[in-house]
Amino acid sequence: MCYPTPQELGLAARALADEHPAEVRLRQAGASRAGQPIWVLSVAPTPPAGPAVTRVPDDADVPDDADVPDGEDRPHGADRADRPDGADGPGGDGDGGGRNVLVVAGAHANEPVGGATALSLARRLLRDPAPRAGCGWHFLLCADPDGADLHRTPRPYSLLDYHRYFFRPPGPEQPEWAPSLLPADRLPPETLALLALIDELRPVLQVSLHATDLGGSWVQLTRDIPGLAEPFAKSAADLRIPVENGASDAAGWPSPGPGIFVIPEPGSEAAGAFHPEDTRLSTWYHAHRYDGTTAIVEVPMWASDLVDDPAPHPDPRGALRVLAGRLTADAALVAAARERARSRDRPGPCAHEDPAAAALLRAVDWTLALIPRIAVEWTGPGAPAEATAAYIASIDAFGRRLSLRAAAMLLRVLRAEGHPAAPGLDRLVTGWCEEFAARFGARWIPVATQVEHQSRTVLAAYARLVAAGPSTGRA
Repeated sequence: MCYPTPQELGLAARALADEHPAEVRLRQAGASRAGQPIWVLSVAPTPPAGPAVTRVPDDADVPDDADVPDGEDRPHGADRADRPDGADGPGGDGDGGGRNVLVVAGAHANEPVGGATALSLARRLLRDPAPRAGCGWHFLLCADPDGADLHRTPRPYSLLDYHRYFFRPPGPEQPEWAPSLLPADRLPPETLALLALIDELRPVLQVSLHATDLGGSWVQLTRDIPGLAEPFAKSAADLRIPVENGASDAAGWPSPGPGIFVIPEPGSEAAGAFHPEDTRLSTWYHAHRYDGTTAIVEVPMWASDLVDDPAPHPDPRGALRVLAGRLTADAALVAAARERARSRDRPGPCAHEDPAAAALLRAVDWTLALIPRIAVEWTGPGAPAEATAAYIASIDAFGRRLSLRAAAMLLRVLRAEGHPAAPGLDRLVTGWCEEFAARFGARWIPVATQVEHQSRTVLAAYARLVAAGPSTGRA
């Protein structure tokens, strides 16, 4: 099983809609900056038989083969009578009598598993319609098709292979985070399409499908979903996926269970540990306008048991100082190579011939600009005096990937133009990938297994949210 491209996702979704015309609808929710379609696949609800009940297939078998080709909060439980919930037909505007779930895939270009999961979930809901009782399911198949086209790794066989054609856009160009970093009149069309979809559907649950290159699985929640930790942990154990108990971007966040993190109230001490953005303005929180909850489901491409170690670390602050020093030194190596290429950024005889170069260099510069602040935080007075080995391992991985990503994207530009700095940077990227994999004992998780775990977690989140009812809201 391979990660599908945006084009393959569209073709597979069209085939599914043609096969099930009474239940499935494919429509275009917008267009990317480059004019590519942003597709939404909708699976219609079935009539509710009394209170909505859903079965979580947490003991389902892992598929053997591919499913796809090689703001302001409102109190939870507020009146929802004016919502366009449910559906008059497949993906219709609704009759105001049911729920909607919105599943967002491809918000980060370098995390391609989400599209495969979205298609797999749609097929599963057609086979087992129980979660569709009174609830329409809608899948944004790829939130950033332009970015996905720049990140080309359909079946990476190593971390180095994954980074050969790596791309992750800077924060202001990411559909989910752009509202946190840009004024409303400068939002990219991908973000506008996603916001409009949330406004249309008013989802009771929004799920954003994400991935990490190396580590474990975890879930971030904008509101707690009671009981989610148990089915999440069971799925991870069944599929031999480690649970990331100390996720670096959830440092200090409330955790109702292993691998489950509730995003703190904006303005609290832990809220911005690794996020320069204001989470209240992200698309994750846009669903709160309609009494919705957002879950961000992370799954690893390569697993490491180091991120699942709950043992106390003997010297967290000392370890963080070492990691901050390494991050600063590694970033300086990339920055030096970037300076050698900087004279070619401007129009003229030496302008880049690769049309992707400008996007790649914006991403390089954004990543390098983040690093000094992060290194200061790791060595500042807020550094934890007590932490688990899993947390320090997660920080270690986070630092390694920052420098590696910047170097990998810069290498693509330098290699394309035959820059004399390319061979040296290539050796650096190769060495960093090999060290990363060796340090963490990287173990590949098959794409089908990644998809299965995300699918189970999405269904469990919806089941537990429905079971919890209005008690999941905020006062």
